[in-house]
Amino acid sequence: MKKVLLVVFAIALSVIFTFTSSVLAAETSNGAQIFKDNCASCHIGGGNILIAEKNLKKEALLSYLENYESDAIQAIVSQVQNGKNAMPAFKGKLSESEILQVAAYVFQKSEQGW
Repeated sequence: MKKVLLVVFAIALSVIFTFTSSVLAAETSNGAQIFKDNCASCHIGGGNILIAEKNLKKEALLSYLENYESDAIQAIVSQVQNGKNAMPAFKGKLSESEILQVAAYVFQKSEQGW
């Protein structure tokens, strides 16, 4: 019985991870296009043409985005939705789904070092 439960559990985890990876891949792919269309003019290559230290590299995001360490995606979503200083708010311009997709893309790229 224990072996059967372990096999079922292993299969369930495999399905969940496969589905999650596929969803994240789709989100980051769409997010790349959304980023290109809406963000790249100021943040090309993860930089920042206005305030160089507020770039999109992981170390910078950790330093200036509130709650980035505990919930990176939500911290990026909040920044994109609300903007701050020279960065405009995209809430209302982009859908919630588009904001989540671009946040997933920014997170992935920051983890990879742009």
